[in-house]
Amino acid sequence: MLGAIIGAIVAGLVIGALGRLILPGKQNISILMTIVIGIVASLAATFILGSIFGYENENGGVQWWYWIVGAILAALGIMLYGRMSRRPV
Repeated sequence: MLGAIIGAIVAGLVIGALGRLILPGKQNISILMTIVIGIVASLAATFILGSIFGYENENGGVQWWYWIVGAILAALGIMLYGRMSRRPV
């Protein structure tokens, strides 16, 4: 259980960072909020690809689609957070 929580935090950090790299310019957002948005984006990508579209990585290896969709959702989440908090992102 502890490993899953630590894995979700690390994946959230990586996906949140990828989302920030997609956006041009400097984002006025904390690391903690980047991790939270990354975790939510990762869960949303897993739900969208796994539950709705039924994507399964049958060949093994890294599940690249989850990371790509998660990074795009994180970028959208960071933009949305910037607009809601009235901070320019």
